[in-house]
Amino acid sequence: MQSVTTQPAVGVASTCLREPFLAANSLASQLSHSHLGCVLFFCSAEYDLERLGPALQQVFPNVRLSGCTSAGEITTRGYDRGCITAIGFDSRFFAIDCALIREMDRFSLLDAQNVIDGLLTNCRNARLAPIKGNTFAITLLDGLSSREELVLATLNAALGSIPQFGGSAGDDERLANTHVFHDGRFHAGAATVMLVNTPLDFRVFSSHHMTEGQEKLVVTRACSDSRTVYELNAEPAADAYARAVGVATSELDRTVFALRPLGVKVGGHYFVRSIQCVNPDKSLTFYCAVETGIVMTSMEPQSLLDSVREQLEISENIIGPPLVTIGCDCFLRRLEAEVTGKAEEVSAFLRQYKVVGFNSYGEQFNGMHINQTFTGVVIGQPDAGSF
Repeated sequence: MQSVTTQPAVGVASTCLREPFLAANSLASQLSHSHLGCVLFFCSAEYDLERLGPALQQVFPNVRLSGCTSAGEITTRGYDRGCITAIGFDSRFFAIDCALIREMDRFSLLDAQNVIDGLLTNCRNARLAPIKGNTFAITLLDGLSSREELVLATLNAALGSIPQFGGSAGDDERLANTHVFHDGRFHAGAATVMLVNTPLDFRVFSSHHMTEGQEKLVVTRACSDSRTVYELNAEPAADAYARAVGVATSELDRTVFALRPLGVKVGGHYFVRSIQCVNPDKSLTFYCAVETGIVMTSMEPQSLLDSVREQLEISENIIGPPLVTIGCDCFLRRLEAEVTGKAEEVSAFLRQYKVVGFNSYGEQFNGMHINQTFTGVVIGQPDAGSF
């Protein structure tokens, strides 16, 4: 059993026990609370998911459960691996409802409106706080579905002014099977939406540490469905990219991708487009949407923590000391931290700001699907005497 940090309104727990029922029981004992209303968790894909799902459902009866597999976990120790991290929400401070989106490629605006209307109704019925200004959404999507953009844009239209953030499920960097959890079991090719209504102050944010480089690359041939770019500047994509970042094509690997991603400028801001792999035909498959005709810019990393620290300090100035920060941190940021020897520094930072969450295959912010970002929500402390 791992250490547990229990705070008013929220409990945080983690376990590295591998046997599913023992792991579930460990989390349940740490989060045990007479007012426990919802548990959000992130787990390593190394677990036996077919057994873990029912085990979690059994030990948390009458509690809303939502979660996904990860490419690394963020616990009270900072960066972690091979474990489960969980957040328990007190029903006196959080009205939460969750929904599953089964068929991401067929998700329509009508579907989104029905999902959000149902979640809003259940949150309103709890009568904790008005919906406007007191509600945010957390989305967890299958990280290998290639349908994040469709689902997020559609959900964003239905959410209106409600802020949204989230992450794409991972599988410990295997790039084989990613899952979201709902109603007692793990689902592939699906997404979950969690609507959180609370009287507590909060701030949803997103940040990345990349700046604009010099090289411009035009996508001259691509398949948007598979997120594969065949040509950049009318030559094999891998060759053009390798030249732009100053390495040989044969040297392209996940470390190069982590340190030298590409970016797309939208509305005056750059959004990172990370490369997943080089294919035998020298095409490049991305983690985010790519289309023929877009201009991509080489990006260069700055301090991993400065931009995130700035966002968290702004949050604290607005809402006060954090109760908890739920974070979706791209697994490529973690890889960069490990490659550059900064992993312990980042872990100390995560502990300082009470971050709990996971390393994701893509991040989500107000309807946008993005890469190599740190995205999340800072939730403030309850007022003294609230209990």
